[in-house]
This record gives sequence, C-alpha cells and structure tokens, in this order.
Amino acid sequence: MAKYDEQLDRYFTALGDPTRRAILSRLARGPASTSELAAPHDMALPSFLAHLRKLEAAGLVTSDKQGRVRSYSLTPDALRPAQDWLSEQRALWETRLDQFDDYVTNLMQERTDGPRSQD
Repeated sequence: MAKYDEQLDRYFTALGDPTRRAILSRLARGPASTSELAAPHDMALPSFLAHLRKLEAAGLVTSDKQGRVRSYSLTPDALRPAQDWLSEQRALWETRLDQFDDYVTNLMQERTDGPRSQD
C-alpha cells in the first residue's frame, strides 16, 4: 500500500468524529432510516445529514431511498483498507520494539558481565 492514500485519509477523517463513530456503531446492528439514526443526537437535521454525507463519501455507508424514506447501511468490508494499514503499522512497530528490547537486553548484559572481547 502506498504511503499516501487519499482513501485512507477519507476513512480516518470520517472516523475522527464521535457522532460518525456512533452512527457506524448503530449501523453495525443493521440498516436504519435517517430519522432513526438522527434521533439520539442533539443537533439540527442539516448538521446530522452532513455527517451521513461524510460517511457515504468515505465509502463507509451506503444509502437507499424508497419513497420518502432514506435508509443507511454499512458497506461490507469498508474498513478493510484501514484495518490492513493499521496491521502493517502494528507489525512495523512490533519489529522495531523487539529490536529495541534486544538492544537494551544486550546492553544490560554487557554492563553486568563486562565488555566481551571480539576474537
């Protein structure tokens, strides 16, 4: 994966807001209408709709309109690229921290045993 990925930026920007994360948590239980999603949030509907548009633009949710009712649902595997990126970062940092741990362990061992001669 490229170091700079605009789609990842959209994912993390969308996930950076607690209202949008709450919407995703609710949608994890199943599809919901706009009014159902908006009900627990104390904000004007236009502001809430902006959150839904941001999630849809990031590809995290999809919407479907039947008559006058618009429903939203999670996009299957939408978070996979973000999860993959985070897994890569975890592996990288675990390797670095393991190397650092080995270095510190060797350094402490040398202090305890004294410097070893190199033949």
